[in-house]
Amino acid sequence: MNAAPNPAPRIGGWLWLPAAYLILALLGASMMTVIFLLALLQRPSADSATIESIFTLQWYASMATTLAMWCFTFWTLRLLLRRSVRFPKVFILWLLAGILLALKAFAFSPVTDELALRILFWPLLAAATMVPYIKRSRRVKSTFIQP
Repeated sequence: MNAAPNPAPRIGGWLWLPAAYLILALLGASMMTVIFLLALLQRPSADSATIESIFTLQWYASMATTLAMWCFTFWTLRLLLRRSVRFPKVFILWLLAGILLALKAFAFSPVTDELALRILFWPLLAAATMVPYIKRSRRVKSTFIQP
């Protein structure tokens, strides 16, 4: 009798936590992209051209960052769902990018420190809980085996 080879384990258990986090991040980045597009499509008045051009430049930079993070999140989620061997390293880089963006918001945004710390809390919590699991888990090593 020919025994069928054991397929790689499916995504399950604690691996649904990174999947859910990536899906929510993708939805959030999608909503931010729509908000940026709506704001940029509304034309500013010609009265204050210099102030508006600086403001528009900042919006374009923020929108480019949001689009880049959306693409990176989509690619990371795609690697997760395809069970690619590259997923663990890319996911850790994705978490690091989220922390760096939260630090940027903390340092350069004109918001209160309490709100900035609340923004910084979630990426730090995600990295603190998911990185050790992704790096050390046998399930992760046996699940992500596709090229």
